[in-house]
Amino acid sequence: MNELLQIGKESKINNREVTPYKSKISYIRNHYIIYLLLMPAVILTFIFKYIPMYGIVLAFKDYSYSKGILGSAWVGFKYFEQFLNSPNFGTIFMNTFLLSAYGLILGFPVPIILAIMLNQVQKAKIKKTIQLILYAPNFISVVVVVGMLYLLLSSEGPINRVVMLITGHPILFMSDPQYFRSIYILSGIWQGAGWSSIVYAAALAGVDTELYDAARIDGATLLQRIWYIEIPTIKPVIVITLILAIGGIMGIGFEKAYLMQTGMNTSVSEIIATYTYKVGLQGGDYSFGTAVGLFNSLINLVLLISANSIAKLLNEGYGLY
Repeated sequence: MNELLQIGKESKINNREVTPYKSKISYIRNHYIIYLLLMPAVILTFIFKYIPMYGIVLAFKDYSYSKGILGSAWVGFKYFEQFLNSPNFGTIFMNTFLLSAYGLILGFPVPIILAIMLNQVQKAKIKKTIQLILYAPNFISVVVVVGMLYLLLSSEGPINRVVMLITGHPILFMSDPQYFRSIYILSGIWQGAGWSSIVYAAALAGVDTELYDAARIDGATLLQRIWYIEIPTIKPVIVITLILAIGGIMGIGFEKAYLMQTGMNTSVSEIIATYTYKVGLQGGDYSFGTAVGLFNSLINLVLLISANSIAKLLNEGYGLY
């Protein structure tokens, strides 16, 4: 009888624990510590992400220093039409798209391959050494990376010395437009692939070792274990990162393209970000620069929503949101 009473008490306690809260307010009251910890991040996000969005109004106004944002005349889509009808629009748009698309196609699989290769290394010391070598370039600033490129690829650099021994004349890597995209993308892969592989390596670390043991007993080869165990494990992570990468395909970084830009390679290195900087900040046309930047952001938003919708169709309803 005592045992039955004890079981009844435990069942009541368990039932009380799994009983849903009557309202969201009661749930918040019981978990207020979590919300207090979350509050600083929410406040910082609101201050630095949402409040500055007020500046988007500049894209629809003929901004004047003396009148301010509110006092400036409303011009609607004037600056959007001006950008779309400008003779440089096609070149700038394609430069941005091609640089991002090539970087995504060539660079996206590399972190996945690195993570799978690292997962095959059994000795911990060797694995940590390789990880340190792969992660280190991520902590080098873009300015330093571009400086290294100029030193290595200059007309008197070590690479051109080898080229001169073979051909007798140097190659102007940093000035010739045909080499800009290759240098930009390959240096970006070298700098960020190792760090990007961390999320895939973390997902692979959670694979049950019994799956590997069972696969070995069944006679599965290394490639079969990778294809049937490791790839399905990191598939959700791949989908999410791919959606985010596609959503930001037009949001290519400004610093590196601007630092690598010269007077001779502008035809391929002038992207939306550098154009916005030159027109908006250097030229002082803040309304036009804001319109160009907003146009770029809207394209990213459309690509993000489209990529997420396609991922849901192809991946049994699984997507970013």
